[in-house]
Amino acid sequence: MSRLTANLLLLLTAFMWGSAFVAQSTAMSSVGPLVFTGLRFLIAAACLAPFAWREARHHRGAPVSRAHMGMFFGVGVVFFLGIALQQSALVVTTVTNAGFLTGLYVVMVPFFGAALFRDMPHPAVWPASLASLAGVYLLGGGHLDGLNWGDGLLIICAVFWALHVVLVGRVGMSSGRPLALAFAQFSVVGVLALLPGLVFEGVSLAGIKDIWLELVYTSILSGGFAFTLQIIAQRWTKAADAAIILSAEALFAALCGALILGERLDAMGLVGCGLIFASIVVVQLAPLITRRDRYASPPPGL
Repeated sequence: MSRLTANLLLLLTAFMWGSAFVAQSTAMSSVGPLVFTGLRFLIAAACLAPFAWREARHHRGAPVSRAHMGMFFGVGVVFFLGIALQQSALVVTTVTNAGFLTGLYVVMVPFFGAALFRDMPHPAVWPASLASLAGVYLLGGGHLDGLNWGDGLLIICAVFWALHVVLVGRVGMSSGRPLALAFAQFSVVGVLALLPGLVFEGVSLAGIKDIWLELVYTSILSGGFAFTLQIIAQRWTKAADAAIILSAEALFAALCGALILGERLDAMGLVGCGLIFASIVVVQLAPLITRRDRYASPPPGL
């Protein structure tokens, strides 16, 4: 897969995440965050199971190693911590705060990639990360409403999102089994969320019936399909680049709000959209320009 194709898939992922943000929030009126998260990702795992099985048949002579199975489980635990903290925070915090504070992972990913794997991003990624974060902030209105404990959860959540973006690329590339990784992480999240959710939150058929539309959309499209696309695409692009492209989630959330709910962006929000879009363009074009300049330069001594 070319780097451009991979980045376009990540942009599609960001669109599906952004369009599902409202559904994640409205579902909290009928079920608890852990029950919703557990049901969402167990459904996603069930939908992906036939494709993961087909991938396993294709690699029948090279089954997933124990080491990679352990890595799959570890990625699933990190994913669970990120998604559960975000979903729990949505019960008490505003969408504005959630969008900005979750977006902190954009500036964390280059640091984690460099510290854990010595994966040094292109120099343009650092200013692009800051510009993308500023864009998310302006898109949310340029202010944070009264902070509460949910906002603290979102800051911790951003750490796990950053780790997840870094680990998904590495584990997906080394294993060569993106669908197996996606199925494993969905299953881990579903079980880790649903079991305590049933104990501490409870669930009723009436509550599930009330959120069936949110559950179907967030489990199949923004859950199973989008997160699987992320794993596949990140095998072919750097984690820092992926984080900036995925930050367009806030941009698409605003656009869907305008199209579906009739919301309108003010001038500050439009500037924020522009910053996010510019960051994505810079991340995509800067390495190409640098490579072209390097090839165009004459060899030393000539």
